[in-house]
Amino acid sequence: MTAGLRRGRETSSRRRRCRSLLPSLAITGALTVSLAGLAPAAAADTGPEQWYLEAMQAEEMWKVSTGKGMKVAVVDTGVNDSTPSLRGQVLPGKDTSNEPGDENVDPDSHGTTMAELIAGTGDGAGIKGLAPDAKIISIRAALKKKGQTVDWSKSGNIDESIRAAADSEAQIINLSFASEYYTPHLQDAVKYAVGKGKLVFAGVGNDGDGKNKSLYPASLEEAVAVAAVDESAKATEFSQHGGYVDLAAPGKNLPGWCPGQFDRYCTGGYGTSQATALASASAALIWSKHKDWTANQVLRVMMETAGKPKDGKVPSTRVGYGVVRPNDVLLKGKGDPGDPGKHPLDIPEPGESPSTSPSTGSGNNDDKGAADKVNVADSTESDDDSKLGLILGTGAAVAVLAVGAFAFVRMRRR
Repeated sequence: MTAGLRRGRETSSRRRRCRSLLPSLAITGALTVSLAGLAPAAAADTGPEQWYLEAMQAEEMWKVSTGKGMKVAVVDTGVNDSTPSLRGQVLPGKDTSNEPGDENVDPDSHGTTMAELIAGTGDGAGIKGLAPDAKIISIRAALKKKGQTVDWSKSGNIDESIRAAADSEAQIINLSFASEYYTPHLQDAVKYAVGKGKLVFAGVGNDGDGKNKSLYPASLEEAVAVAAVDESAKATEFSQHGGYVDLAAPGKNLPGWCPGQFDRYCTGGYGTSQATALASASAALIWSKHKDWTANQVLRVMMETAGKPKDGKVPSTRVGYGVVRPNDVLLKGKGDPGDPGKHPLDIPEPGESPSTSPSTGSGNNDDKGAADKVNVADSTESDDDSKLGLILGTGAAVAVLAVGAFAFVRMRRR
């Protein structure tokens, strides 16, 4: 493992300092819906709703890998397996919510959108997933109840949901939600998943423009914390930031089912939920091509090939080690997988001291200035106008469209 990919002592200690118990705050607006504006409908595969597919060179990547053979556990509000884009894409999962229905009942539509962003076929003018041949395993968690957010401190359900995902056949676990509430049980569940060889992605949250508190499970050292960037590869104002951000992915102006509905899509959605789904899909593409790699190796090449912060400081508080670029791995053969047994974030074993700060920079970069941007791969355009060659979570701001359009929920989840 190269020194530049180690999380420094200050970053690790910052995560530990943030682990306060906040039972009264719990899921902090995790599923609050905010709609704003209108936008015209467009074809899902080529329209502006899925601009990131072209930006990430999806068509070219799909000639090399489509995610076949990969399974992604979506721990969320459930996954509706009857949408045109998900028919045949969802494998048996588990319902840990104790709510009416099963894991394929999604009262919020959030989990279904995450599943489509990862592995949707695009049928029926639906969302085309970045890894369209991957399969989804739905783990329905107690995130919503009769239109209200569930307090983790009372439900005690999230750790059970993550353990269920870890015990499934999924190689990748997608956690597109965030909370201020921490318990040792939550951390133990994520550790359990990582210990079973799973790659766990979690959104950093959507309060970066104000409160900017460390949220969980992304703040846990064992989880890969995903932030959001926009079409110009610039860190979004809403994305949480701090010493625990690991990677970034597209998370603005993205498609999704209108909240709580399955008769139309909405557009203009944003948040680190979508970014997390696209990071999970990126990992599925890479792992499908390199089936002999471990989770550590997949993550290591994702970090090495990520679009780095413009000022060269790594990790950045805004985008971590950079914006995911699976195209660099699949189309250019970049990235050294390294030691299969060594976690690229250099998480210490019990009793082991954390690593010293990496030579390429520290995890406590100034939150302002050049670190907000990342370089755009192979782009000759100006920084602000370029359409990336890389990357992006989920949140709010939505525009209701006609059939085939997309809306997005502002979930303080990721």
